[in-house]
Amino acid sequence: MCRFGSWRNWTGARFGGFLLLVASAVAAQSLPQAPQPGSASATTAVPARPATSLTLYQAIAVAVKSDPLFATAVANSKSARLDAAISRSALLPNATANGVYTYTQASGFFNKDAPGGLQALPLFVANDSIHEYWAQILVNQNISLANLATYRRSRAQAAQASADLESARRDLVARVVSAYFSVVNTAEKAGVAQRALDEAQSFDDLTKKLEAGREVAHADVVKADLELQQRQREYANAQLAEEKARLDLGVLLFPDPRTPYTLADQNQPLAPLPDEAAIETAASRQNPDLRSALEALHAAQSAVAAARFAYLPAIGFNYTWGINAPELAANGRDGVRNLGYSASATINVPLWDWFATQDRVRQSEYREKAARAALTNTQRLLIAQLDEFYQEAQVATDQVASLRTSVATARESLRLTRLRYQAGEALALEVVDAENSLAVAEDALTDGILRSRVARANLQTLTGVL
Repeated sequence: MCRFGSWRNWTGARFGGFLLLVASAVAAQSLPQAPQPGSASATTAVPARPATSLTLYQAIAVAVKSDPLFATAVANSKSARLDAAISRSALLPNATANGVYTYTQASGFFNKDAPGGLQALPLFVANDSIHEYWAQILVNQNISLANLATYRRSRAQAAQASADLESARRDLVARVVSAYFSVVNTAEKAGVAQRALDEAQSFDDLTKKLEAGREVAHADVVKADLELQQRQREYANAQLAEEKARLDLGVLLFPDPRTPYTLADQNQPLAPLPDEAAIETAASRQNPDLRSALEALHAAQSAVAAARFAYLPAIGFNYTWGINAPELAANGRDGVRNLGYSASATINVPLWDWFATQDRVRQSEYREKAARAALTNTQRLLIAQLDEFYQEAQVATDQVASLRTSVATARESLRLTRLRYQAGEALALEVVDAENSLAVAEDALTDGILRSRVARANLQTLTGVL
């Protein structure tokens, strides 16, 4: 029993080792092999995709091609133009062609006076013959003042849709501008956080060096370490905010928001503001919201006219040319000519419709009043927005120079405070306060530049420059 047990344990161990060896070989074959030095796989590298460089105008052009809201506005504008064309077609003569063959059961009676001899009569008295062919061209013209007013309304709606398209484009421009300069702002804030982190790291090294020389207490090292940890967290948050801003802009521009890109004109200086009177003139002439509200009023007025014209008579004309005969031929029996024409004129006079026309007139008048109120409100908003955007741009531009001065002053204060600290004339808390003051001043400068750029872009969007 002992020998058999020992042999079984020995064979089990050998078999388990064999299985482990096989499993190791299979795993080695399935894992990717590391390239050997000098091999083709070691020398061939996958080329990195170059980053796309974008100016603000290029970003706007790309967003116009890919934004779904703007695409919907384009479709609505084109559809409105087609509606106007359809309404115009209703005012013009229309022509149709028809062909009909009718078979009617014979009645058993004959017409003795028919051309060519006896002709069997159909069973239905309303039908002309047993075999009847229709091959005709019909031209119709309807004349109605209501149709004319409807056409004018469709033209006004097409103009309104065109103005709405321009308004949608400007809204898209505003979103792109905001996202574009948000990327610039977050990148600059990340740079500010990086500089603050470098200052904190330098001060931490300085305190440790001075502590080693027994020139400062350990409390200064603790304070510097706490400040360094705070700056590290702020830098990580700034990097995260920059990445989020880049993704937000990438959603507007690229199929893959992670597409690498750079901004080409992020460091351009701010241009001086144009004259306020010129901006007011351009905004009043080229504002799509005002034009849309005005065209909406015109459409409502045309709807009122169309509803009122329903009280008037409508005239119709018809001209028919072709064949209506027992045989499909230009000439029938005994030389009878089958080709011919007929013309008719009709007039429809409305008499009674249970006040439905009157109700439609009142409905259209209510809509006209609402459109007039919307136009007045749009004019007020345009005046307010123009003044608000201009004052915002002016104040933001004036404050940028002051913020630059504050940054220069805070940077000089930090330099002097660190010199005083090295000379033993200042506390570590003063150095930390100076570092904080510089970081706050630089953040305020980046926010001020962003505010000025967005305010200028809003002015340019309002006047149609962007």
